[in-house]
Amino acid sequence: MKIRRKYLFYILVLTSSIISAAVASLDTTISVRYIPNPLHFSISVFIVGIVISFLLIFIFSIPMGTKSLGSYLIDPSFRRVRLPRKEELRYHFLAGLGNSFLTLGYLSLLFLLGDPSTVLPFSQIAILYLVLIESFTEKNSPTLTEVQSSLIVTFGAILGSISLTETINLFSLAIVFLVVNPSWVIFSIYQRKLKLMTIQDRPNDSLNIRCWNVVFSCLITVFFIGLYDLVMHTGYVLGGLQASVTYFDWLSLTMGVTFFSYVFYIRALGIGKASVTQAVRASVIIFAIPFSLFIAHFGIISPLPGDPVMIIIKSIGTMLVILGITSYALTLVKAYIFVTIKPGYSIHETMEKIWDISGVTHVTATAGVNDFIVKIRVRALVKGYERIIKHLEKIEAIQKYTWSSVLKEWEEL
Repeated sequence: MKIRRKYLFYILVLTSSIISAAVASLDTTISVRYIPNPLHFSISVFIVGIVISFLLIFIFSIPMGTKSLGSYLIDPSFRRVRLPRKEELRYHFLAGLGNSFLTLGYLSLLFLLGDPSTVLPFSQIAILYLVLIESFTEKNSPTLTEVQSSLIVTFGAILGSISLTETINLFSLAIVFLVVNPSWVIFSIYQRKLKLMTIQDRPNDSLNIRCWNVVFSCLITVFFIGLYDLVMHTGYVLGGLQASVTYFDWLSLTMGVTFFSYVFYIRALGIGKASVTQAVRASVIIFAIPFSLFIAHFGIISPLPGDPVMIIIKSIGTMLVILGITSYALTLVKAYIFVTIKPGYSIHETMEKIWDISGVTHVTATAGVNDFIVKIRVRALVKGYERIIKHLEKIEAIQKYTWSSVLKEWEEL
């Protein structure tokens, strides 16, 4: 099945958001009724997660003609389960480190605040962290439109997180700003780096990335909590092991659903920048509300406050999130530039000069009429066009070029 690349990106992120909202309700149920200790919960969920992740990935490795079941249903890049390559290990470790502390912080917030529709918006502040980091680490730094949209989404997320709470918990805020959001940034950046890698002459697949992320996250979590046990003479690791056996069914359910949420998220990271992906994923704030109402109806959490002022603030926050996401969706412009260079000039040096232009995402040397095909990605067509053309005209080796804007782009679903 073929689908436009832009539509695929939004389908992947929004599907991931819906599943994440459902997972948060499951985690809240488990936290309230079965495993109230965040440290026990963190260890047990990763231990069971390894079992479930490998079970799922082995199922998706079943051959289906020339492909595997997973390549048909989940990710066209997937072939079968494999060991991580040497060049992947550093990124897996860093992504696992981020996921380990993210999970600890997230489960601690669930324990302190209870309501998923309050906890989930907190992690969306990571958008600002991502925009700042990308401005230093990526050649294609965020545009003014991206920064404005990120600020809108972030402000909406903050309103969404405080609207259903009547007091300010300083310890919760410390977890949000010092643990959850920095960890989410590390996790997102290195998951994206893994997805952009080429393994065996094809793009890296999201299923193996997710499976091995759970393994590394589990090892890191057990190491740090085990170190805490040794110093403080506690037994959190043992308690986590016991919980993984006692509540295996509930933990299997939440980790099985979580697997698909992160697989879709990782696939989306391979299409869009981490900040853009995170901005669209902020829609989880909207999807979390009905799930919170659902578990409140069954008495798992306290009924949500009916204060009209709180409802208005929540609505404003939700509308701001929608506005910010819409801004991202409507301003992205892609184009191809077909370049011919003058005889006698170095192809390699010219290629490097073109690559250094902000907004250029791919440069391909070709045989035939054109010497290069340059892929462009900008947020403002007029200013982006003028800036890129100005830089191209400064390159003496270029004889002529043709700009063609992308109207539709298709990708295998």
